[in-house]
Amino acid sequence: MNYMLILIATLKIIKTKISKLQEAMGVPTKRTITHPIFKSKEDTSITDSNERTLIRRRVLINSNNNKNGTCSSFSLPYDSWMVKHPSALHSFERLMKSAMGMRIIVFLDYDGTLSPIVNDPDRAFMSDEMRAAVCEVATYFPTAIISGRSREKVKDFVKLNNLYYAGSHGMDIMAPSMALESSNGKHCDMALNATKGNGVPFQPAKKFLPAIQQIVRRLENEVKDIKGARVEDNGFCLSVHFRQVQEQDYGVLEKKVKRVVEENPEFRLTEGKKVLEIRPSIEWNKGNAVEYFLDILGLNASSNILPLYIGDDRTDEDAFKVIKRRGQGYPIVVSSIPRDTNAFYSLRDPAEVLIFLTKLAKWMKPSSSSSIPKPPCP
Repeated sequence: MNYMLILIATLKIIKTKISKLQEAMGVPTKRTITHPIFKSKEDTSITDSNERTLIRRRVLINSNNNKNGTCSSFSLPYDSWMVKHPSALHSFERLMKSAMGMRIIVFLDYDGTLSPIVNDPDRAFMSDEMRAAVCEVATYFPTAIISGRSREKVKDFVKLNNLYYAGSHGMDIMAPSMALESSNGKHCDMALNATKGNGVPFQPAKKFLPAIQQIVRRLENEVKDIKGARVEDNGFCLSVHFRQVQEQDYGVLEKKVKRVVEENPEFRLTEGKKVLEIRPSIEWNKGNAVEYFLDILGLNASSNILPLYIGDDRTDEDAFKVIKRRGQGYPIVVSSIPRDTNAFYSLRDPAEVLIFLTKLAKWMKPSSSSSIPKPPCP
């Protein structure tokens, strides 16, 4: 028995010396780590310092991406949001399979959808690639751009004649002069008539024009001392841009704008992406514009049409609601961060919009007749 005890003690001494020698040489050794059964609130979710560092990095990356209007690939909130609003690109084949035999009508927002959001609203140019894609889509499908900009300004940005334009959030529409019916089942008739300039304006807020001009002059005078503030006359509504305004001046700017609106009870104030918008208080929005286009095209009562609307702004939600209420169509929101929306599908940014529109044109191209005349696209 004594020999056994001596042997055990000797082995323990040898093991201890070997461990010390390994540590001295930098060789990792196994250690037993005991964790408390009840952890403090600080230790509930993270116990390892390396994991803490990793999550701090992720939080920092997410914070920076959100400031830039993007969302990282490992952001769980965005991934969860995508489950409810799946990518229109990843779902493209399924969407087009459901669209077989349907008449697709395309509606597009401009800023943030066809062009990136920029600091200077006068430099919100669309790329040549986007212009070519929109042109080709309009060759095969009735296509309209519905923007908060003035109709003339957005048309000057797009520079295409084979589609229709609605400015001032749908309050200034250049529509076909008559309902168009397609004799061969193709969607080219609207585009061909648009090329000829065959359209009439529809302006439900026309009576507000004198008051709008007065408000424009008043606001320009009110905000002239706020650095970065800019008033944009959009025809039948107006915008006060504050993307370049210092954050400490936001409150002053908002107060001035609200005061002007309060003095004009026939108008209302809404907010977009770094912009305050003043519009006539009439029941007309982008959703009404969608319904108007469908009606004037003789398609509103049709059961085999499929409106497709792509937009990124809060004002596009009115159009999403209309399509949702119809029970047919694809409302697609452009957003790189989770947000409340009535859209069924999503695209991250204008780059994905470009890919989607290119795929849409290619999908139609094999089934279209080569005899259909096409307007020259850039």
